[in-house]
Amino acid sequence: MITTTKDLAAACQRLSSHDYVTVDTEFLRETTFWPKLCVIQMAGPGMAFIVDALAEGLDLAPFFDLMRNENVTKVFHAARQDIEIVYHLGGLIPAPLFDSQVAAMVCGFGDSISYDQLIYKVTGAHIDKSSRFTDWARRPLTKKQLDYALADVTHLRDAYQFLKANLAEQDRSHWVQDEMKILTSEGTYRTEPANAWQRLKMRVRKPVELAVMKEVAAWRETEAQTRNVPRSRVLKDDAIYEIAAQQPQSSEALGRLRTIPRGFERSKAADDILKAVRAAMAIPRDQLPRLPKGRPAPDGSAAAVDLLKVLLKLVSEAHGVAAKVIATVDDLEKIAADDNADVAALKGWRKELFGDLALKLKRGEVALAFQNRQIVALEQTGSEQKASSTTQAAE
Repeated sequence: MITTTKDLAAACQRLSSHDYVTVDTEFLRETTFWPKLCVIQMAGPGMAFIVDALAEGLDLAPFFDLMRNENVTKVFHAARQDIEIVYHLGGLIPAPLFDSQVAAMVCGFGDSISYDQLIYKVTGAHIDKSSRFTDWARRPLTKKQLDYALADVTHLRDAYQFLKANLAEQDRSHWVQDEMKILTSEGTYRTEPANAWQRLKMRVRKPVELAVMKEVAAWRETEAQTRNVPRSRVLKDDAIYEIAAQQPQSSEALGRLRTIPRGFERSKAADDILKAVRAAMAIPRDQLPRLPKGRPAPDGSAAAVDLLKVLLKLVSEAHGVAAKVIATVDDLEKIAADDNADVAALKGWRKELFGDLALKLKRGEVALAFQNRQIVALEQTGSEQKASSTTQAAE
């Protein structure tokens, strides 16, 4: 267990001499807006460390230096929340990055495989997950917690080597690199108050209601970040919806809303909410935000989406790639409506694997048929039917 900056620096120096390091974190965020980092686990060839991130006087600078070291690949499993912590505390995004969950999906282990399932399939080892939701802020940590924490990075070394070799063998390493672009984008981890309304359900019907919702949601986001408390501790979503619908402009009107706690209307927060409502109400009618409108689906698009789902399943199984990585339902809906849809499924390796075939299906150049008790895709060549590469692989 590392509790001093000196020991952390020594550990990170040893790890930096290798080409990769496996990393995981344990944190709490039930009572805070920002995750509270409690433990950091790191492992490299022949070594593993647990860092007590709550140790008094500990400076995490050596850890952040390791995370920005471009000569060392940082290996995580389901990296997004871990990276969010590093970005918030250290102001950086680990790079280069390898996410074993994404790599596993590309290698045919299914959609969003869990860490313990991946480790079992790769190494046969069983991981005890009973310590996952324990209190990682309480000290001292138990032996069971320490064993669990170490297992999250020691077994990951074997998974990384297996997946890396599998990707190279299938010439799919660049597929995973493409996926890492999202995880290494700062925009993925920024929480801009002005965009906070996008997290809410669209329960508004008028532009003025949307304007109020935007203003109040932005205020709540700023307040939650400043106070470091969950959004619901500041104001619940249902309250924002009701405020947007009723547009109260006095403390008395605010207090009459059923979603507002008794006495809340006399608080400073209530004054801030009323200011947000008034700001929205002062927006000229011709400058009010427009309600998002879904593009009307063309006739027959629902059936086209159903066919594309079947094709996606065929391609996924034939090439051993999780369907979720190839295309989302939203992608399929947009492809059904527009051959030139701006979606990932019509770009890069996804286009070669699935997108081109999807467009052929739309144009009638590929047909779906039932042969030998399974559905197959058949390319239409003149009057003959020729089994496509997808069909052959599936068979």
